[in-house]
Amino acid sequence: MSVNFFNTICIEESRREKLFGICDDQNTSKAYTDNTDNTKWIAKVTNIKEIDITFTAIDNCIIVFNEDTEEQESSCDGMLTFNDSLFLVELKIQEKNWIPKAKSQLENTIKLISENHDLSNYRFKKAFACNRKHPNFTVIDVAERKSFFKRTGGFRIDIQAEIVIK
Repeated sequence: MSVNFFNTICIEESRREKLFGICDDQNTSKAYTDNTDNTKWIAKVTNIKEIDITFTAIDNCIIVFNEDTEEQESSCDGMLTFNDSLFLVELKIQEKNWIPKAKSQLENTIKLISENHDLSNYRFKKAFACNRKHPNFTVIDVAERKSFFKRTGGFRIDIQAEIVIK
């Protein structure tokens, strides 16, 4: 079954503000962007150059079923696309043991998108695990970074709640 992640009703109008947030109300609704209420932001997007950025909600919007079990595939909350960049974003609000689950959701989303699209046009591919309760950068050892990069076909992993657009 083919799923289109780039032509869907889940795409918001592009944004070019210098600062906006990505929110997930954690109530089975889809993630969304916001530039008015930073108390709802789980991830902060810093866009100093005011580049046009498109956010696409994935979880609770683009539904993909596992062919073997007919259960819904686990996916990350959304993606940011701009220029030649694709950034996947998983949003969490948890105290403990959140990183493995976030990485798993990001990896599975990368697998699903890669099965349905040629991503070779994207020069910069990143996966962000963001947690409002742990907003600062978390160090991931070099071996894990390399392993994630290889497993995902070239995605770099970042664990922090600020996404800087360069």
